[in-house]
Amino acid sequence: MKCYSCGATLGADIVCPNCGLQVKVYKKLMNTSNYYYNEALNRAAVRDLSGAVEDLQRSLKFNKNHTDARNLLGLIYYEMGEVVLAIGEWVISKNLNPNDNIADQYLKDVQNNQNQLDTVNKTIKKYNQALMYCHQGSYDLAIIQLKKVIAMNAHYVRAYQLLALLYIHEGEYQKARATLKSAFKIDAHNVTTLSYMKEVRKQLHLDGKKSPVGKKDDLVTYKSGNDTVIRPKMTFRETTAGMTILNIILGVIIGVLVTAFLVVPSVRQAAKTESNTAVSEANDTITTKDEKISSLEAEIESLEEKNTSLQEEVDSGDDKISSYDYLLQAYEAYEEKDLDSAAEALDNVNRKHLSEDAQTLYDTISEEVNEEKLSDLYSTGYSAYNKYNYEDAAEAFQEIVDIDEEYKDGYAVYYLAQSYRHLEKTQKAIKYYERVVELYPNTSRASTAESYIEELSEEDTEDTEDTEGTTTD
Repeated sequence: MKCYSCGATLGADIVCPNCGLQVKVYKKLMNTSNYYYNEALNRAAVRDLSGAVEDLQRSLKFNKNHTDARNLLGLIYYEMGEVVLAIGEWVISKNLNPNDNIADQYLKDVQNNQNQLDTVNKTIKKYNQALMYCHQGSYDLAIIQLKKVIAMNAHYVRAYQLLALLYIHEGEYQKARATLKSAFKIDAHNVTTLSYMKEVRKQLHLDGKKSPVGKKDDLVTYKSGNDTVIRPKMTFRETTAGMTILNIILGVIIGVLVTAFLVVPSVRQAAKTESNTAVSEANDTITTKDEKISSLEAEIESLEEKNTSLQEEVDSGDDKISSYDYLLQAYEAYEEKDLDSAAEALDNVNRKHLSEDAQTLYDTISEEVNEEKLSDLYSTGYSAYNKYNYEDAAEAFQEIVDIDEEYKDGYAVYYLAQSYRHLEKTQKAIKYYERVVELYPNTSRASTAESYIEELSEEDTEDTEDTEGTTTD
């Protein structure tokens, strides 16, 4: 374990042997982080992936720089089908520790497999489409989409859970149980999967209970193949010949009436219903095709946006790596007192991509480099001014003013105005004389600047009048 202040190796004492800093709390935090990391390893070994994720998040809460924990978290997300979350963890890990980090290999494996990236895009799109269908009440379409998602990514736990939930909603508990068993093979102790399975088992237990048909003495039970048939007992009564004939006549009359009033209208109604059904099915087919076309167009647009987003993430990651590389070059040059090389390297650093500590280092180097640069420019400009080389003087003082307008207590901007006056660049001279007056009022330089402003303004007015007069003539 290294001291967070000086980087020295810590022993059993509660103070750093090198810098004397108290490290008791720090060591406790590191040990707690390592404890949760080891617990996560044990959980992952028995496929308790959800529990492992929770332990790793606790580990990173105590030590955000624990790259092994972050890499393992990415692997578990990847195993659960959460590829985007996995890539995010590996990118952070690589930025924290760019040297000899296995996360770099994980990222290369994913980025070099274009087919896998395309599959990830499609699964995310189809899963989101299934969620939209659920919100719209189109559960059948949602089930179809989720089956496609699982076919493309057999480890996507959330897809299994949503599909099982839809089966429960539709009352298809056997299918829900089979789907949840597949989810258990990936993440054996997922709380959401366990709660869904509990509900499925409860419903299957209720469906398995048989309600009594009648009293046991009134029932007849017998086997028909592999089926058990239960029916009420039949009772018979004796009837006379007259009653038999009467029953036959009544049966014929009833048959005629049934045919006239029930069968014929039923046939007509059936024909009408069949016609209406055919028309409805044709309309549904047209509507479904329109929906599929709209869905495909939306899917294409979403894939294009996703591709653009992924490319931006890749570019952003490259920019971060490049910024840290150039910052390291600037630091090495700064340590060797090569401020010109340090300044050149700093020009290639994007400060917003740096961490807080790296930004502090950047500001420290930049401040000293700029101070050295401004000092050299001022010496060059002042020497050129004294040699009446006003072109070079103006160029040097202008570069100083662009960086720090108040450098040398305003003398840089004052000599810049003086150089422009000698070069007869009146408007620029007036502009910087005015800045001297604004920044340093009640000084001798301000008084001199006011005099030159008045003088140059009068000359500029006379030149304008002469020009207008010449034009009129």
